[in-house]
Amino acid sequence: MEKLAVIAASPLFEMLSPVELDRLAELARTRHCVPGEVIFHEGDLGDSLFLVVEGQVEVARNGTDGLPRTLAVLSPPEFFGEMGLIDKDYRSATVRARTQAHLLQLTAGDLRAFRNEYAEGFTFVVVNIARSLAARLREANARLSSNH
Repeated sequence: MEKLAVIAASPLFEMLSPVELDRLAELARTRHCVPGEVIFHEGDLGDSLFLVVEGQVEVARNGTDGLPRTLAVLSPPEFFGEMGLIDKDYRSATVRARTQAHLLQLTAGDLRAFRNEYAEGFTFVVVNIARSLAARLREANARLSSNH
């Protein structure tokens, strides 16, 4: 897996320069998951974001009955875990590998290091995260309004 190619193709890193993309590729670490492996649990402290390189992951949240409900199935080039980096809160869902999966992980520390070196590029990343969260909120609002 070519980390730079994955990062360059991700909507999370749109508008970044080649030098900035290269630095993020240096900071990112790879993670290989087997089917069923939990990447993080609902309630864990959020300190990383992940890009799906290969395979699929399932995002699930416990319902009021305590049973997990699938919220989304993510495939390349989608990403997850970014909310915890923005609000520094606990994970709102559990994510597990649905298939064999290859991920790239960037921690809060990685992004701080990136911010210290490339403040403008970091701003673009935050704007791209905000766009993604806004799109997800719009989708949730549309689903809620169609259920009534």
